[in-house]
Amino acid sequence: MLTAALLAVPGITALSSAARAADADLAKNGGFESGLDGWSCTASSGTTVKSPVHGGSSALQATPAGNDYAQCAQTVTVKPNSSYSLAGYVRGSYVYLGASGTGTTDVSTWTQSAPDWQRLTTSFTTGPSTTKVTIYTHGWYATGAYYADDISLTGPAVDPGQPPTTPTGLAVGTVTSSSVALSWSAVTGATSYAIYRGGVKVQTASGTSATVSGLSAATAYSFQVTAVNDAGESAKSTAVTATTSTGSGPSTGLPTHALVGYLHASFANGSGYTRLADVPDSWDVIDLAFGEPTSATSGDIRFNRCPASECANVESDADFKAAVKAKQAAGKKVLISIGGANGQVQLTTTAARDTFVSSVSNIIDTYGLDGLDIDFEGHSLSLDTSDTNFKSPTTPVVVNLIAALKTLKAKYGSKFVLSMAPETFFVQMGYQFYGTGKFGGQDPRCGAYLPVIYALRDDLTLLHVQDYNSGPIMGLDGQYHTMGGADFHIAMTDMLLTGFPVAGDTNNMFPALRPDQIAIGMPASVNAGNGYVAPAEVTKTLDCLTKKVSCGSYPTHGTWPTLRGLMTWSINWDRYSNWEFQKTFDGYFG
Repeated sequence: MLTAALLAVPGITALSSAARAADADLAKNGGFESGLDGWSCTASSGTTVKSPVHGGSSALQATPAGNDYAQCAQTVTVKPNSSYSLAGYVRGSYVYLGASGTGTTDVSTWTQSAPDWQRLTTSFTTGPSTTKVTIYTHGWYATGAYYADDISLTGPAVDPGQPPTTPTGLAVGTVTSSSVALSWSAVTGATSYAIYRGGVKVQTASGTSATVSGLSAATAYSFQVTAVNDAGESAKSTAVTATTSTGSGPSTGLPTHALVGYLHASFANGSGYTRLADVPDSWDVIDLAFGEPTSATSGDIRFNRCPASECANVESDADFKAAVKAKQAAGKKVLISIGGANGQVQLTTTAARDTFVSSVSNIIDTYGLDGLDIDFEGHSLSLDTSDTNFKSPTTPVVVNLIAALKTLKAKYGSKFVLSMAPETFFVQMGYQFYGTGKFGGQDPRCGAYLPVIYALRDDLTLLHVQDYNSGPIMGLDGQYHTMGGADFHIAMTDMLLTGFPVAGDTNNMFPALRPDQIAIGMPASVNAGNGYVAPAEVTKTLDCLTKKVSCGSYPTHGTWPTLRGLMTWSINWDRYSNWEFQKTFDGYFG
């Protein structure tokens, strides 16, 4: 009877409905059904999993490492002077849920042990001028992976109004070999605009025009634009297409498609020693492995050829130098490769920088080489905490390396061949994470090659990222890609040829490199490294990137028939495997 009486009073009914309508769940993607969309995680191990889950089909998994306790957070728009309730389900040891920037007292709650899903709750009231609050979850130092799911922030919602209408009038302006100018009509209520290339957001603009740069020459691109305000983003505009003009980089003396390989010149292993003179003519660039420093920070690089006690069939210095000249006479390039897995090079001082230049010059001059390959791995490159902009680096080991390479390039001139062989962690991983990150605690090596590549982009002959010995890497499709098939090579190479936002910031784009600068790094055999792919998968990779066929599920953002070619570790291991890698290259490119 009481219920019936209350429902019969219109005023009470209206107030009750209004009260319910005023509260909403403001957390975006709290169930992690859309991956990490809306969330920013400090640890590169932050990901979504299909099991265990509390609700739906996905949950967050993040693993503390070192000084990082794997925080994942998002910023939410709230009302001032309002009460909010934060809740979520967690599993693991020492899992936290909290809110910061409340304007009053920041709150958190935690559990010491949750072997199964446990609900955490807390609440807070916003300050008189608070409009944004950060909610987060994290684990604790060295306590293993934790899980979180179904996180909600319940309270008064802010009416954002309506997203803008779709822009019209998108038009192409000036086109160069590396850029396209765009313009469009203004949209009422828009606070900014987002520009898409091939369906991927590449930059934002505050006005009604923008120039998209870092493009490849003689390549067709598709563009769209959206309008943005606090309420969201409009639908994409009608697409326009533009083809960049023909351009070329510096003359390299390389064939249109080149085969690059590392030759074990200073050591022997299970693959056996191969004399330089015995390397088949198919190999266009031969990287001598390795020049190594006398100490990590000395900058003093030495190239010690393999001793006869280790390499029974090693040639004499005179024969080796004669073989270099013979290869060059046949149109091949012979480089000294610096670093490798054991050669840590950290140019922490300008003195080390200058020693690097003089010692590398001595190696090049002694053997009459064509240039230099940078194969810095491990801890050679890392970024200082304050170094957050890859276009203007401040970390000494990075700044000094850039200066040293520019000096060498200037010394030897336009015919000097400069190549780099970074691992995916130092390049493509920069799409998600850069250095220690805005929250701190990330691996400072993440993306650390990006400032070097960017600074030398006009001098760089070849970039052949090692698409092997790699963990899963997120591609431009928002999915993680793993080694073992064509998909990984396609996704990783497409990122280099398309460009990508660094650490997810569309206002900080790493520009695309020219296709003639890119060779794809692969192991020559199952013995050479993790990530070997069979010849059929190599062919699929090349078909997709140069012809846009056999692409599988990854949506590439262009077609690059002038892709330079393939790189492998190593010539020795390919010889050990009856030249399988070389035969695949020759069979494809002729």
